[in-house]
Amino acid sequence: MIKLYGLRMSNYYSLTKAVLIEKGLDFEEVKAPPTQKEDNLARTPMGKMPSIGVDGHYLSESFAIVNYLERIQPEPALLPEDPFEAAKALELAYHIKLDVELVARRCISELVFNIPVSDEVKAATEKDLVRGLQAVGQLLVCSPYAAGETFTIADMYVNYGFGLTQAFGAQIANKDLLADYPQITELLARIADRPSIKRVTEEAAA
Repeated sequence: MIKLYGLRMSNYYSLTKAVLIEKGLDFEEVKAPPTQKEDNLARTPMGKMPSIGVDGHYLSESFAIVNYLERIQPEPALLPEDPFEAAKALELAYHIKLDVELVARRCISELVFNIPVSDEVKAATEKDLVRGLQAVGQLLVCSPYAAGETFTIADMYVNYGFGLTQAFGAQIANKDLLADYPQITELLARIADRPSIKRVTEEAAA
């Protein structure tokens, strides 16, 4: 059985858990905070969440984990069969992670832990978030899903990749950074009703 290490508060932990549920794979959740302790570093070299364990072997980073899960359980597929469409879904997911989620994460200390960041960091973050959202908006298809007709890994990253950006807008920028992207807001609402996502959300709140 696959062991999923991390904490439910992590968006990437939740994303990985949702993929496991989508795939119908058996797994066990193991509480493991992000530390630099030796046992955790053996599973995840930077000490981050999540990681998985399979028969004594470990894998970290959500993209690598999802790729593994896609290979061991091809159905239901989270990537289109067409190679170019599959690449476009991954392209969108990467842009969400690199140019939106990780940008907003620069201010996570203030957004989550009430530890202030500098005005310079806030200004640079807002500027880069605006540019990142433009890139994502350009790539989004939303007909009806993020990358096209089928639910893909891109939808998972949409669902779990905009939380900090929304918090940054509300708490720091005093504006709705998604106001110019109603398609993202509509897609978030649609994805939230998916059974795998609902289960992760409900169990995280329990």
